[in-house]
Amino acid sequence: MSGTKYVDSEGFLYTAPVREQGNIYKPNNKMMADELSEKAVRDVHTKEIDLVNRDPKHLNDDVVKIDFEDVIAEPEGTHSFDGIWKASFTTFTVTKYWFYRLLSAIFGIPMALIWGIYFAILSFLHIWAVVPCIRSYLIEIQCISRVYSICIHTFCDPLFEAIGKMFSSIRFTVRKEI
Repeated sequence: MSGTKYVDSEGFLYTAPVREQGNIYKPNNKMMADELSEKAVRDVHTKEIDLVNRDPKHLNDDVVKIDFEDVIAEPEGTHSFDGIWKASFTTFTVTKYWFYRLLSAIFGIPMALIWGIYFAILSFLHIWAVVPCIRSYLIEIQCISRVYSICIHTFCDPLFEAIGKMFSSIRFTVRKEI
């Protein structure tokens, strides 16, 4: 590395090391400068959410897609007045829409808080308790499995081999007599 001298805004003389690919703070080559300028630091807690498609992973496709026709139906030959049917449809749809919004406004943030706490605790326990316990168990059981394997091969293999040799001399023949 060779250094070049430069003077900063306050008049101090500095020696800067020069690298072919540049330094991570002040890249010398254009490609690295473009990469750094394109990489925006994104915080996962402030990511943008999609206000149009609010179920991108389709979690609730089978559960809550309930329309008027799924709940109320009149068979052939038993129909109410058309106006009553239209008013019932409108009442059901509007009530379901606004009552959901009301419940979401009242309980949405507290439930989000509760579920956030729950999943934080679950993640914490999984990371700091469950996985280390499982890894510890697997390490300890590996030693026990070796001892068990040695015992099986020492005692059971000769026994089963002897039993196999005893029964290997037995021959069966099947005859059909009429």
